[in-house]
Amino acid sequence: MNIKTPREFFEKTLPEKFDPVKAGNLDAVIQMNVTGSNGGDWTIVVKDKKMEVTEGNHASLGISVKIADADFVDLINGKINAVSAFMAGKIQFKG
Repeated sequence: MNIKTPREFFEKTLPEKFDPVKAGNLDAVIQMNVTGSNGGDWTIVVKDKKMEVTEGNHASLGISVKIADADFVDLINGKINAVSAFMAGKIQFKG
């Protein structure tokens, strides 16, 4: 994968790659807070084998994730792995 910006991932790639079968019975609200000049806030809602991605913040969330835009792009493109990024403090979870 060669994602250039978080916006490209949330608005194009993620909706294209979503597999309702793999979602199963997942019912989740995930708030993504991506910092930096290419960052932004996106909410991902997965429920009833459907996914909706919207820009902005959600009133009630299950988990929030904070990451810098460059680290997010590196993570999505496989240049860093999630565990290493978390251990290095590059990804912060709440909830």
